[in-house]
Amino acid sequence: MLKLIQNEWMKLWSKKSSWIMAALLVVILFASMGITKWVNSSMMANQEETWQEVATNQQANAEAMLQDPNLSDPQKEYYEGQAAIAEYRLANEVPAFEYASMQQQVIDAHMMLSLVTLFTVIVAAGIVASEFSQGTIKMLLTRPVKRWKILTSKYITTMIYAILLSILTIAVSALAGLIFFGIGDGTFLVWNGSEVVEGSYWMEALKMAGLSFASVWIIGTFAFMLGTVFRSSSLAIGLSIFLMFTGIQAVYLLANYEIVKYYLFTHTDLTQFYTGFMPVPDITMTMSLIVLAVYFLIFMAVSYWTFSRRDVTA
Repeated sequence: MLKLIQNEWMKLWSKKSSWIMAALLVVILFASMGITKWVNSSMMANQEETWQEVATNQQANAEAMLQDPNLSDPQKEYYEGQAAIAEYRLANEVPAFEYASMQQQVIDAHMMLSLVTLFTVIVAAGIVASEFSQGTIKMLLTRPVKRWKILTSKYITTMIYAILLSILTIAVSALAGLIFFGIGDGTFLVWNGSEVVEGSYWMEALKMAGLSFASVWIIGTFAFMLGTVFRSSSLAIGLSIFLMFTGIQAVYLLANYEIVKYYLFTHTDLTQFYTGFMPVPDITMTMSLIVLAVYFLIFMAVSYWTFSRRDVTA
């Protein structure tokens, strides 16, 4: 299996598109940081707001949100934590990181993983379909290796590529943040459920990136299935990207129906349990993980069944 993965990895990087996507990710991240620097400079020229005012506003907003009787338990915990952290900052003169700082950009790096999702979809949809379109599938299947091993090696290679791009996103965000903003003053605080303690912004960045990777993983798996079933990378890429951008909109359309709890895109963003933004309040992290696992098993079962039974013609 390791040899198969190594072979697929070499084939993946032999394509110019793989290098172009990695380079494009770096360029977009640097450009985004540059725009952020410019916008922040323009705003600072027109408005000066102290960290105390920011913390006061955050505390007032969190306390106002806690008055909502319809808040779910994760939302209540989130806003209780926000209120406690803001109160602690004001009482102990502990400023937060400025938005225009390397540390805050590292914490927010997970929001750029949507780019990684897009590039993973392109790779996942084409890694099997391209073998059929280029006519190399017959040569591949003549090797004394079981089909399920071939498909597994392609899937693992795709996910390794996705992980590599995710790590690259965090690293480049840190580098670009350091270049454009420098290391800012401040302290990262977390609410552990009972008290406010100092935390690591690197650990927070990795946690949020790990939660955001759930979307990369499941949508990439969906694209992998489509590429395997339809043998058309363009169809698989197009459909996956379409659903990636419109899937979350359907959550709001289905919000009043019970079926929304079992809809894939209700659960792809696991960061919702730590940000307080939950389109469907009455779900839990455990439920989301179970739903994602079921979808994953379905996508992979369809992929393996199709690939193992399909006849290959000249």
